[in-house]
Amino acid sequence: MSILNIASLLGGLALFLYGISLMGDGLNQVAGNKLQVVLYRLTSNPFKGILLGIGVTALIQSSSATSIMAIGFVNSGLMQFAQAVSIILGSIVGTSTTGWIVSLSFLGASSGWMELLSTAFITGVLATIGIILHKFNKNPTKRKVGTVLLGFAVLMYGMTAMSAAVAPLRESERFIVLLTKFSNPVLGILVGMVFTAVIQSSAAAVGILQALSMTGALRFSAAFPIILGIAVGGALPVLISALGASLNARRTALVHLIIDILGALFCGVVFYAANTVHPFSFINATMNPVSVAALNTVFRIVTVAVLTPCISLLEKLVCLIMPASRESAGDKADADWDLLEERFISHPALAIEQSRIVVISMAGYVWKNLTLALQLLRDYSEEVFQEVQELEDLVDRYEDKLGTYLVKINSKELTRAQNEDLNKFLHAITDFERISDHTANIAESAKEIAEKQIEFSPAAARELEVLQEAIREGVDMAIRAFTDSDYDTAMMVEPLEELVDNLCDEIKHRHIDRLQTGICTIQHGYVFNDLLTSYERISDHCSNIAVAMIELEHDSFDTHNYLENRLNMKDEEFDRYYREFEAKYSL
Repeated sequence: MSILNIASLLGGLALFLYGISLMGDGLNQVAGNKLQVVLYRLTSNPFKGILLGIGVTALIQSSSATSIMAIGFVNSGLMQFAQAVSIILGSIVGTSTTGWIVSLSFLGASSGWMELLSTAFITGVLATIGIILHKFNKNPTKRKVGTVLLGFAVLMYGMTAMSAAVAPLRESERFIVLLTKFSNPVLGILVGMVFTAVIQSSAAAVGILQALSMTGALRFSAAFPIILGIAVGGALPVLISALGASLNARRTALVHLIIDILGALFCGVVFYAANTVHPFSFINATMNPVSVAALNTVFRIVTVAVLTPCISLLEKLVCLIMPASRESAGDKADADWDLLEERFISHPALAIEQSRIVVISMAGYVWKNLTLALQLLRDYSEEVFQEVQELEDLVDRYEDKLGTYLVKINSKELTRAQNEDLNKFLHAITDFERISDHTANIAESAKEIAEKQIEFSPAAARELEVLQEAIREGVDMAIRAFTDSDYDTAMMVEPLEELVDNLCDEIKHRHIDRLQTGICTIQHGYVFNDLLTSYERISDHCSNIAVAMIELEHDSFDTHNYLENRLNMKDEEFDRYYREFEAKYSL
């Protein structure tokens, strides 16, 4: 081969790999972000898991991507290890579909109507349709379909370039001798394994083998061991993806390698043993792209058929190789943060759903912290005070981890609904964290009251009790509105927030009167005002959460304008809720 041929081969390989990636990404988007959700929800039995693994891999054109998704599910606790094994088995078969797509170029190499299946015709038509859809269509779905078609065309052009680059090899005696050496099972498997590990794609490795087959020099005896090696080498990207993951996620990656190794061993041993006893007539048959694709598919189907009944044994084997550590699994917060799986960033639907679960968990800690802080005002305890401080630190960490994760999701291409959810979560975690800050301030005030043995007058104590109950209901409504996406409840938060503001103003005036008459002292006044400020700020942040939900539901987010319009208009619904709360929390 000349330098020009080598450059053409490398260029064709680059186009081929890019085409696979482009087509897979486009198919993933066209199939909808619910594809990944379906994957982990519909794995109740091994057979169903295998079918799903085949279907998803055929769509996204990457067994590694499907396996990596499964690892992410296991790592975040969404899927059991045994369920992931069935998906991986399915992905092993699903990845062979790329070989059949590549075979179209060979099927169209004859005359007549079969020319309509030629590479030139298919790529020309698909590229034209694809660029029209991608560049001249405003519909996002149709543009993604255009991306799929362009990816397909690029893949086929890459295949054509590779085939043309290796065409001179059909006259090369050295090349024919080299391929003959690959008939040695050990050497053939090693070559296939190393080559696939380098290019990080078993589908691309099979595609290159199909390109080589067009020289007419590839025999079954060489193709078979190379395909066995390709299967084993394809497990490397999956193993790399599990670095730093949980134990079960690492086990899931390892089982992918074990399945490929066992499949290669079984098929290799059975085939060569049978060939020794009764030599097969097709052992020296000339391979073409179709027969390479068929051989690859049959090998993978046999592997899955043999190993499917052994899923439980595979699980036990991997557990023996990777025994569980004696360390504890960690607290609930660690489990929540495990849900923020980095592998899901490329699949926004899953990442956003995981984020929602963790935000709700964060809100639960905020509610617990408020409950404990208000408890301290009635019955101070140093243990409870320390618990409030620890919960406050925990909520801060939730905000940090969620904020970082949500920003990463925001860098991806999102649908309109996903953007709304993302913005709602970003606003919510900030306000939840601020509510927790103010509960810590309430705890500080409770500590000061206990240390200085401050006793409020009966009137002041009763006023604070009324305000506390209003605050408790406001936080409860804000959390319920967010957790359940309940916009009716969200509409009730602002009327209560206005009432809280009015109650705080009224209580401050009454407290000034008590100071002037000597019923309360200046010492009482400082801590009393601190409590009122904390309550008022908490109510404000509850309002922010509800407003963000309402505004984003109406495709806008302008808190100031919303509040100004709502208060100015004072619609019947607002007035009704306000009167109900006013009657309930009267001083």
